[in-house]
Amino acid sequence: MPEFHALVPAAGFGARMGNELPKQYLPLAGKPMLAHTLETLCACGDIKTVFVVLAPDDAQFRIYDWSRFGDKLQPLFCGGDTRAESVVNGLLASELDADDWVLVHDAARPCLTQSLLAKLIGELRDDAVGGILAVPVADTLKRADAQQRIACTEPREGLWQAQTPQMFRAGLLAAALARCHIVTDEASAIEALGLQPKLVASDSSNFKVTYPQDIVLAELLLQQRK
Repeated sequence: MPEFHALVPAAGFGARMGNELPKQYLPLAGKPMLAHTLETLCACGDIKTVFVVLAPDDAQFRIYDWSRFGDKLQPLFCGGDTRAESVVNGLLASELDADDWVLVHDAARPCLTQSLLAKLIGELRDDAVGGILAVPVADTLKRADAQQRIACTEPREGLWQAQTPQMFRAGLLAAALARCHIVTDEASAIEALGLQPKLVASDSSNFKVTYPQDIVLAELLLQQRK
């Protein structure tokens, strides 16, 4: 039977946060942001291994005690210059079977819940392609011109905002990224093969920490859950 594994690309810096510390290590509710992300994935009974892909010279990861996760957490110091490179390098280093499922999750989405993980795995475990967590776009969308004035209003019907995890077979994902490695998410590479990943309805709590104000929101949400 195919196994389920998680892969967290965490070799980036997060320049938009305006901090000297890489974003994944910023303090959040008493621990590094990355710790919240890895805790959720490691606590999922369906997931056998959680691979975290780090920069080769990452010294920050070794500062923290990760022993409570045991062998389920496997650090891989093979991150690349881009997200896609880190995912490809992680897939190669993990040596997974081609039919195994891989859930690629952002290090900066620390508010993922077990219920969303279970929903994603439940809806995709028998799917021929795989898919992603996503939410329908609710806001009105404006396209800007070169002077940052509104050029037009874009219809939002049928538009979804992609989240992670994004869940695909290891072999398919590796092949897709090898052919189309300039992408911002894994689903885009799968789409480039002519396939249609499934959209699994998520909610806005699974947001990506991108700007300093997002830290405050994430901390409030995590504290409420406790």
